[in-house]
Amino acid sequence: MLRTKFKFLRYADVAAPSIIIAQAVGRWGNFFNQEAYGSQVSYEFISRFPDFIQKGMYIGGSYYHPTFLYESIWDFSVFILLIILLRKNLKDGTIIFLYIGLYSLGRFFIEGLRTDSLMLGPFRVAQLVSLIGVIICLLFVLYKYVKKAK
Repeated sequence: MLRTKFKFLRYADVAAPSIIIAQAVGRWGNFFNQEAYGSQVSYEFISRFPDFIQKGMYIGGSYYHPTFLYESIWDFSVFILLIILLRKNLKDGTIIFLYIGLYSLGRFFIEGLRTDSLMLGPFRVAQLVSLIGVIICLLFVLYKYVKKAK
């Protein structure tokens, strides 16, 4: 029987940029559905955005933070970074774990602006999950790069 070594982390590294760019595009669905927006903002604040975003964030007589846009820009930035790093000779798993950590980092801060969060006591569930993602990324980096360097 022919056996091959399936390198899951290597394939996951290649897939990670596709996942994050899909998330960047997918956030625009929140805009079109007028959902998952942030807290209320003044007209002076929202006036810095293009007209179509101003109009889309005018909901029920008030303007709201376009958190979809913040996350979309963050995800697109992470995509660019992951594509650049994918060309480097990094250890298997580095890109997928950086995706997990960087996406989680952005999501942690953006979730703090949202008004429709699922709460677990005084904590936002999405922020707790994001912290876990950041910790997992840091543990991977420590294991693969710091421990192995000794």
